[in-house]
Amino acid sequence: MSITNTALLTGAAANVYTSSGNSVVSTLHICNFSATAQTVNVYIVPSGTEANSTNIIYSNVSIASYNTYVVDKEKFILSNNDSIRANANSASTVSVSVTYTGM
Repeated sequence: MSITNTALLTGAAANVYTSSGNSVVSTLHICNFSATAQTVNVYIVPSGTEANSTNIIYSNVSIASYNTYVVDKEKFILSNNDSIRANANSASTVSVSVTYTGM
């Protein structure tokens, strides 16, 4: 099992994880480390495409100040070069930690 961490920016969705081969993403921890609520979007993006309304999985999720939104009930199976991307309404206020395992 491996972990990757990314601080989110505003605007275009940033890569928070790209699969190398086939992998299973078991958890996402989306942490708001600021004093104000933040809004986050998360996408599962097939290889060769961009984050958009057809692959958004969490839209405008509000995370209260100094709180973490945990996704651990669902498992995402990704093929080679598929990615998880995300953005927030304020730069450098939210981080995303991804736990994954290669298949």
